[in-house]
Amino acid sequence: MTPNSEHPSHDDRHMDTPSLLPKSELSSTKKMSQEEIDGWQDARIKDLWRVFRVLGEFVNGFETLSEIGPCVSIFGSARTKEGDPSYELGRSVAASLVSRGFGIITGGGPGIMEAANRGAREANGISVGLNINIPKEQTANPYIDLDKLLSFDFFFVRKVMFVKYSQGFVVLPGGFGTMDELFEALTLIQTKKSRRFPVILMGSEYWKGLIDWLKTVMMEQGNISPEDPDLFQISDDPEEAASLIDSFYKEHAIRPNF
Repeated sequence: MTPNSEHPSHDDRHMDTPSLLPKSELSSTKKMSQEEIDGWQDARIKDLWRVFRVLGEFVNGFETLSEIGPCVSIFGSARTKEGDPSYELGRSVAASLVSRGFGIITGGGPGIMEAANRGAREANGISVGLNINIPKEQTANPYIDLDKLLSFDFFFVRKVMFVKYSQGFVVLPGGFGTMDELFEALTLIQTKKSRRFPVILMGSEYWKGLIDWLKTVMMEQGNISPEDPDLFQISDDPEEAASLIDSFYKEHAIRPNF
């Protein structure tokens, strides 16, 4: 995720930047109008201020999450409704993880995120929400501990928080955002930029086509190694999924992943 993905702040939208960059100062040979060149200069000045906003989000996230302790992140579609099997699965696996001493982290929104926070709250566990400010505003669900609700403008800062402070990822059926978090984690583990941690896919029927494609297309063409599918496990049972994560830490230290 690039910085361009973040939702612009009020200050960014109304910053008035003068025309400062002559055509001769651009390295590119692509012909552009002076208005387009001014746009590059405008972006450059905004980016200098954006650095401070990024830093602020990192500091706030690090300070809050480093004080919470072992948690598991649960991902899935924001569009899933209560009563859907995936909603109930998220709710149940969260409760099972809480019974083993883990807190629950979600993206803070509705759907499966709500289900997981709800399961944590009902089991008297820690319930964390990392909400994202987006144009179609995502409202935080009501099952998050108020002192553990963080809001982010930058997707990439939020993703660092998920990976750094999660002792496991539980991934339920979802869309692009869910896939983004899944493959981000697998990439960081594969490249050893992060410590190994359990990644559990729940809802085997949903994931079957993707896993078949990974093995019969991606692997056969040499784009992943034969051992790479071992970076994740599959379960349809909340108790089994929670047990897989708990058992992993009987042999590995519990600490931030990088």
